[in-house]
Amino acid sequence: MSGSRPSAADLRDQLWRAVLEGGEYDAVDCVRAGLDAGWQEEELLLDVVARVQEKIGAEWAADRITVAQEHAATSINERVIAALVHGPAAGRPVPHRGRVTVACVDGEWHAFPARLVAEVLRLRGWLVDYLGAQTPTPHLVAHQHHTNSDAVLLSGSIPTHLPAAHAAITACRAIGVPVLAGGRAFGADGRFARALGADAWAPDARGAADVLEAGLPRPMAVRQAVDDLPHLADQEYTMVVRSRSRLVKQMLMDLESRFPAMRGYSDAQRERTAEDLVHILDFLATALYMDDAEVFTEFLGWTSEVLAARGVPVHSLVTGLDILAEQLHDFPRGLHLVHEGANLLRGRAADAAVPGAGV
Repeated sequence: MSGSRPSAADLRDQLWRAVLEGGEYDAVDCVRAGLDAGWQEEELLLDVVARVQEKIGAEWAADRITVAQEHAATSINERVIAALVHGPAAGRPVPHRGRVTVACVDGEWHAFPARLVAEVLRLRGWLVDYLGAQTPTPHLVAHQHHTNSDAVLLSGSIPTHLPAAHAAITACRAIGVPVLAGGRAFGADGRFARALGADAWAPDARGAADVLEAGLPRPMAVRQAVDDLPHLADQEYTMVVRSRSRLVKQMLMDLESRFPAMRGYSDAQRERTAEDLVHILDFLATALYMDDAEVFTEFLGWTSEVLAARGVPVHSLVTGLDILAEQLHDFPRGLHLVHEGANLLRGRAADAAVPGAGV
């Protein structure tokens, strides 16, 4: 063993190279070497493994690694976590704080952040029931009846799952179990967690552990979901969700007539375009549910960057929004959101335009 302790940056670089090259054993050796050099399990989980996982997502979005590479690297990181917290060098933490449930919102497949939270809490002395990805709300509630958890920690990465999160939060609190929400879906400042009635929010695993250690009281007054979001009475969210298939079909037809390049698309490209339109409508519906324009505009901004990295012009996205606006003439809130999103993208296209080239 070397006499000097490797820095977090050095360990991240080593782990990144290992996961990118498919070197599972090298990846495990990297974190075990960190343990031997004096790093704590929690530090390695959050300052090394989690940071590398963030880089994996960023590199995929920038089109510098493929979907297959992203999946393979994530799988290796998941096995690194298992080796780190269950390896022979790791002790077995004795639960002494209480029992909690860690689960992902129904429909949420991105379980990596929740897994990190679960392992950090175990290291901190909690007995953790980790339910993993996309936990249906009835199953989550049934588990609370069985275990009487001190709290439910609900993880969500994608804002389109916020309506499902709302149902889970309301159901858990209705049986007296407090809910601590976390993940990008709930906003960088946790404002969506508060809007949906969660008892607390944390930005990361360390923050979640701190909230639990401070104590979460059992809910006393139970509110109905409709009480949290009275704007849903206008039914725009419901109507957009019910009309999604029709809207996507109409948008595809009109896009082909207004965006001639689509006529040469392969079947795979057409399918990908349809998927993009579905995502647009899903985020629009979620913005209507939350009555928050940023849900929609932030998604459009991110999408425009991803499309640009893949060589797809932003104006094709703007055209799609213009077509969608024509279909939403009877939905004032939805129409306002679409116009706001289109104006945002037009501004970005103008800023990026080369003088004299035209957009």
